[in-house]
Amino acid sequence: MANEATDHHPSVAHLLEFFTYEHLPEHLQAVSRPFCELAEELAAELPSNPELTAALRKLLEAKDCAVRATLQPKAALPN
Repeated sequence: MANEATDHHPSVAHLLEFFTYEHLPEHLQAVSRPFCELAEELAAELPSNPELTAALRKLLEAKDCAVRATLQPKAALPN
C-alpha cells in the first residue's frame, strides 16, 4: 500500500494494513484493489478520528465480503 499512515491515529493505521492486496491471486486483486484505493483516499482526505476508523472498519468488512463472494460458486437461480 502506498499510504504511509504515520500521521494517523494508531487504529486507522492498523486498519489500513488490512487493505493490502498484492499477496492475493490476480483475480482477487481485481476485487480488492478498489477497496484499497478508497481506503487510502479516505485516510488522505478525512480527519483521523473515530468516525474514520468506523468507516474503514465497515469498508474492510465490505471488502472481505466481496472477496468471499468471488470465491463462492455461483448459486443457481430458481426458474
